Amino acid sequence: MTLTYKQKFNKKHKLPLNTPHSISSISKLTGFKTSGLKTIYNKGVGAYKTNPSSVRPQVRSPEQWAMARIYASVNPSSKAYKIDKTHLKKK
Repeated sequence: MTLTYKQKFNKKHKLPLNTPHSISSISKLTGFKTSGLKTIYNKGVGAYKTNPSSVRPQVRSPEQWAMARIYASVNPSSKAYKIDKTHLKKK
C-alpha cells in the first residue's frame, strides 16, 4: 500500500495515519511559519480551480486539494517541496 503525504506526515510525527490537521497544527509540528503554509494552501486552491483536468477524481473540494499540497510541501522528498520551499520559512 502506498502512503499518502498526509499519512507519511503522520507516520513521521508518530500520529495515527489518518489524523487530519489544521494549518496551525502543521505549523507547530514542523516549525514552519503559518503565513508560508497559507500561501501554499492558496496556491492549491488556485490550482484546483484553474486546472481541473489535473485534479484526481477522488478529490471533492479545492480545500482538500490545498491541504494535500501542504502535506506534500512539508515533505522534503516530494516534487511539491522543491516547488514551494521558498514559502517554507522556519519560525
